[in-house]
Amino acid sequence: MEKENRKLEFYGGEWVSLAPLLLFIVLIIVTTFFWGSISDGALWVPIFLGLVIPFFLAKDKKHYSNTLIMGMASKDTAFPIATWLFAGVFSRILRMSGFATGLAGLAGSFGVGPVLFTVISFLAATLFSTATGTGFGTIAACMGVLYPAGVELGVNPAFLAGAILGGAAFGDNLAPVSDSTIASATAMDVDVPKCVRSRLKYSLTAAAITLIITIIVGNILGQSANIKEAVSYDQMTLIMIVPVIITLIIAIKSGDLIIATIIGSVLSGAAAVIFGLMDFVQIDAVNPVREALFSVSGSGLDRAVGGAVFTGLSSMTQMVVLCLMLFSAIHIMKCGHGDMKILNALSHVTRRAVGAEVVISFMVIALSSIMGLNAPAILTVGPSFARPLADKHGISRYRMANLMDAQSCTWCYSLPWTCTMMYILSFTVDTSAPLSGIQITPYCFFTFVMTAVMFVSIFLGIGRKDFINVQGEAE
Repeated sequence: MEKENRKLEFYGGEWVSLAPLLLFIVLIIVTTFFWGSISDGALWVPIFLGLVIPFFLAKDKKHYSNTLIMGMASKDTAFPIATWLFAGVFSRILRMSGFATGLAGLAGSFGVGPVLFTVISFLAATLFSTATGTGFGTIAACMGVLYPAGVELGVNPAFLAGAILGGAAFGDNLAPVSDSTIASATAMDVDVPKCVRSRLKYSLTAAAITLIITIIVGNILGQSANIKEAVSYDQMTLIMIVPVIITLIIAIKSGDLIIATIIGSVLSGAAAVIFGLMDFVQIDAVNPVREALFSVSGSGLDRAVGGAVFTGLSSMTQMVVLCLMLFSAIHIMKCGHGDMKILNALSHVTRRAVGAEVVISFMVIALSSIMGLNAPAILTVGPSFARPLADKHGISRYRMANLMDAQSCTWCYSLPWTCTMMYILSFTVDTSAPLSGIQITPYCFFTFVMTAVMFVSIFLGIGRKDFINVQGEAE
């Protein structure tokens, strides 16, 4: 174990351990920004090259190899992969059963236009993410149901995806059971309930401003609802709302998205078959009128299994492969102490409370943006930097916990190369409106507003003395 945990050394020093992630970011900018590709290769090739090129700069090639494998094999890697696979099946069954079209038709029949639908989607995402504490779970639930329905209704796809992503970030920041909330409270050695109470002013302010911006931009976009298409729908598809509601309740009660989506997949599949929306299995079907949970077709060596379950699993292939390599890059950075180089470089301008909060903000934003993850960034910055700086400058530890949490739920959600962005893109593949990360980023209003709210609070000193008594001690 001691050998496994030893430092990973590079020719050129500790900064080189950042190379896998930096190369990935640079190359993904080339493939998506300049070449305009949203294919698997536009994501896989950059991260693959990001892992291969720095290999030749590692002093111990065997240790580099072991570190790479340890990154792939960690629980941090396995958990999202398992979540994505089960959520992929659940969302695909809902889509192939016609539920999204039915939901769009219902909205259209009630006169719900694109702007109102986007506002409803943002609010639904904020409620679900606050109840469950999971950004990934919120994306799975809302993108699987609301995104295809909104596209059918005529909503600008990137505009809708940005609203859903913003709602997911809201709950990740605010929910008591969120991993980032727990991480920030743990890092600052404070209790969760007071953290949540004291951060309401930031989260609600950002959400209110986001709603206003969403309404204004939605009207500027000039979207027109596909009312004629939307009103014509099979009302029987709306029965699928029952397994969706049951799944959401289970997710909220258990806090476990895997449990919820396993049960949701079984219930939605059963409902779709029982009510004639899908076939259970199709063998060599020719021009079938319905989709099927399972299908077999082809001949000889080309005979293959397909259907909603297979399609749901295969739709997550891009994310799974990307995740395995991306988490290896993150582990290489941490074992090579690249994250500490960033923190140390930013830690020299903390003479006043304002400076300390600005530096901590940039530390968290930088690390979470590079990692694409928020909780690890919080746990890296909190105990070593944020806690001593808070005590040194008389800043409430609750305030510092809130600052780290909020800033970790901003750019980490909206940049084109992060895990959350890649995840949301996986739900647009094989739809009538596939997207790239750069298309969604400009519409991530909540993350930009939250960044602005937190920096305004820094310069106005808002919350700096939260839960500090007259003696200057934490209550």
